[in-house]
Amino acid sequence: MSVIAIAAANHRARELAPGFIVSLIAAAAASFLSEHYDAPVMLFALLLGMALNFLASDGRCKAGIEFTARTVLRLGVALLGMRITLGQIASLGWKPVALVVILVVVTILVSVVAARALGFQRLFGMLTGGATAICGASAALALAAALPHHPQKERATLFTVIGVSALSTLAMILYPMIASWLQLSPPQAGVFLGATIHDVAQVVGAGYSMSTETGDIATVVKLMRVAMLLPVIVCAAMITRRAGGDAGGQRPPLLPWFAVGFVLLACINSTGWVSAAVQGGVNDLSRWCLVVAISALGMKTQLKELAAVGFKPIALMVGETVFLVLLVLALMHWGL
Repeated sequence: MSVIAIAAANHRARELAPGFIVSLIAAAAASFLSEHYDAPVMLFALLLGMALNFLASDGRCKAGIEFTARTVLRLGVALLGMRITLGQIASLGWKPVALVVILVVVTILVSVVAARALGFQRLFGMLTGGATAICGASAALALAAALPHHPQKERATLFTVIGVSALSTLAMILYPMIASWLQLSPPQAGVFLGATIHDVAQVVGAGYSMSTETGDIATVVKLMRVAMLLPVIVCAAMITRRAGGDAGGQRPPLLPWFAVGFVLLACINSTGWVSAAVQGGVNDLSRWCLVVAISALGMKTQLKELAAVGFKPIALMVGETVFLVLLVLALMHWGL
């Protein structure tokens, strides 16, 4: 039996290798461009992947691209747990925690209602709202992995990744100006930036561009938003179970394996036993998994599909971003 299992594993590896290697090369190119042109790596990975979309129909690459877009993506989401600790959250007190919980819940609920009002499915509102409220492209990919199968899900996911990446880059430039204009103190500015900018990298860039104190607080508040990914994934999994799962008809587990991995790594990281080198290595691996996965997702789509989305999805995401800013400012004004 072991010989048969080894032979099957070798066959599977040979089947997946071409598509995975192509996705890895696209991700490496995206990282190079991101480092040299100071733009979101997810956006470069997505665009390079779409330029190679003809490979998704190639029999040699198709299986590997499918595997990368699904399994490697979920591995990357699980590894995000190494970014946070319970101590980081506790160090800020209860007010920022309450602020983060309220903004995530309210933003997603409003997004779902707005999506229905614009004629979209509620799940699209949950996808865009979760990406806006939690952690940008990473949240979009994680939620897409947990939501039920739908013919338009991949297209919606790719559009969401493009939208939050563009809006997050714009926010990194504009939001420090808004914080200065509002004369926010360094701690207040840190909470504002950490609670409103979509992606972690842009939060770090915006926060430390103002001051070290602002950057430190912004990063912790942002990681608190990342921690909200778990309950939102559980909600998405519950929706999937009620919908009956994917096309295969099997009901998925209430807590997906990548959510379990996320929790376990966050708990391990909270013990203080993990060295900085290991933390950095796991975070880098998580980033690479997500970039490789978004490259594969890009290969599975067509440019003409994204060009046909129209004005309404753009208006939805811009509206969600503006709503999040106003909500955070209101909560801070009320003492949270």
